[in-house]
Amino acid sequence: MILPVQITSRNLELTEAIETNIREHAEKLDKYYSRITSCRIVVEALPHRSLYNLHIDITVPGAEIVVKLDPNTDLYLAIRDAFHDARRKLEDFGARQRGDMKQHTEAPHGLIKALFQDQGYGFLTTMDGREIYFHEHSVQNHKFKQLAVGMEVRFGEEMGEKGPQATYVRVV
Repeated sequence: MILPVQITSRNLELTEAIETNIREHAEKLDKYYSRITSCRIVVEALPHRSLYNLHIDITVPGAEIVVKLDPNTDLYLAIRDAFHDARRKLEDFGARQRGDMKQHTEAPHGLIKALFQDQGYGFLTTMDGREIYFHEHSVQNHKFKQLAVGMEVRFGEEMGEKGPQATYVRVV
């Protein structure tokens, strides 16, 4: 961390043990993202409710990460939970910067080409002209009996015993 950790308290006096606990948690954040420039922590006791809030404001190059969770009746649990959330947010931020985040690809489109209602299966045609088998149990958001030739669908695909087959079929 470039700047030292800043700890502020509101409506309570922090004991040395609590402050040490907070500083230890804050120092561990460098393991999850090494370019933290500052870390400001506000510990707050909510009067007349015996609840504690912990706000963490972390500055990193190009962004600010803020952690604010629901109040907790146990100060040590509030500290633990807030730093756990901060760690997760720092890991996610670092992964996004490195380009490690999973990219969810859109399911392929197709059209229902043929239906054999009495036998419980049909065929899809993909946008590139391939034919894919599907069973009535793979239909997710409609009843098989309500399907019609020409309906647009999204589907998952795997190789079956006799060729490509749909693992799921969703009407668009």
